[in-house]
Amino acid sequence: MFNEIANLHAKCFPHKPWGAGDFADLKKSGCDIIASQNGFIVYRAVADEAEIITIGVAPDARRGGIAAAMLGIVENELRRNGIKKIFLEVAADNDPARALYATNGFNQIGVRPKYYDGTDAILMEKTL
Repeated sequence: MFNEIANLHAKCFPHKPWGAGDFADLKKSGCDIIASQNGFIVYRAVADEAEIITIGVAPDARRGGIAAAMLGIVENELRRNGIKKIFLEVAADNDPARALYATNGFNQIGVRPKYYDGTDAILMEKTL
């Protein structure tokens, strides 16, 4: 399973791909992973909050609703488990991802300057 997710991650993020060991380590650290042939989402819940660690959709499958569907699945699962808020960070220059999150109810709450190799990270949250 982790090899397939790592291969998909490399398609989504060729500039900095994660390996199967990275995903295994995330799982060991308490993260949950939902994956399909064309997309994945990694998240972690602690107490009554959760964080989206990463989400990716294969380039040839983008703009088809996969990421929004995965967010919906995660949100429903988190609600069932009593989670009240979801947090994430996204690169300031990643307009498609920022639009996805805004469309799905996430609001900007802060900025981490130069977090991604010189690019700011936008901090976002959503109340469930």
